Amino acid sequence: MKTIAFFNNKGGVGKTSLVYHLAWMYADRGLRVLVADLDPQANLTAMFIDDDRLIDLWEGKPGNTVVDSLKPLVERTGDIREPHVEMVGGQGIGLVPGNLALSRFEDLLSQNWPDCLSGVVAPFRVMSAFHRIVMMATHQIQADIALIDVGPNLGAINRAALIAADQVVLPLAPDLFSLQGLRNLGPTLRSWRKDWKKRLGEFPAGEDLDVPEGNMLPLGYVVMQHGVRESRPVKAYQRWLNRIPSVYRTAVLDESIDQRDVPAVDADPHRLALLRNYRSLMPLAMDAHKPMFFLKAFDGAIGAHAAAVKACYDDFLDLGTQISLKSGFEMN
Repeated sequence: MKTIAFFNNKGGVGKTSLVYHLAWMYADRGLRVLVADLDPQANLTAMFIDDDRLIDLWEGKPGNTVVDSLKPLVERTGDIREPHVEMVGGQGIGLVPGNLALSRFEDLLSQNWPDCLSGVVAPFRVMSAFHRIVMMATHQIQADIALIDVGPNLGAINRAALIAADQVVLPLAPDLFSLQGLRNLGPTLRSWRKDWKKRLGEFPAGEDLDVPEGNMLPLGYVVMQHGVRESRPVKAYQRWLNRIPSVYRTAVLDESIDQRDVPAVDADPHRLALLRNYRSLMPLAMDAHKPMFFLKAFDGAIGAHAAAVKACYDDFLDLGTQISLKSGFEMN
């Protein structure tokens, strides 16, 4: 079972929509999928669940969100609780619902990060909380794969969430800001990985606690929301697309490169997908509460929209296949 996080400290690149659609695609191909919403904005949860059910989760009986699982740990009354997994979509998708109150966990994570070097187990309970919640949830539904959505920052919550990931997919937009985000993100991932390995060396021998390895290996990048004309990105975006392969290698993979040896983005083996912007489909999908590639005529997907739905399905099928091949899990 692979745990894959989707992360970019640059916001607005379509990361949450990407996780949402991949979860549906994998479920459609016969996999059981666990989705963990570890972004305090909880946008992924809102995509999966309608407003009435959200009110139940956030205002009803306690115990329904990731915050409720963390509550004993935060209040220092015990360890994490077994998480609630909300089954959605009717196709084997389990969601660990997010909660805006998750941001309150940030300070506790920041305090316990240095304390992991003290050789006692208590701070490791805090730092491994997300990992253990995800593992408990995957066991509940016997998931084949876990997808983690996180917020667009380099804070303590994301550090703990990324530590829980085997691999990381980097969604990008073809713009200057995403390139700068890569330059920040690559060294940060390496630093977090190195620092966590150092802390694991201080983990008390004989303690029975499931702590993550913190591999967070870069799986590749997905270029999102680019304009298309005659099946090719428009010129305004092309200059930024051309720079992504070299920046990814130097900033994320920490490679020394000769620019003459760097392939174009279309031929880059680290590029998982180059996704078009299905602007006209997204409003229909949000109204129908389903992924864009499952829209039907009664949802308003007629004429050109119907052709776009088919193209969207093919795009996400290709992306899902690429991720499965690189990650090492089977997809039908």
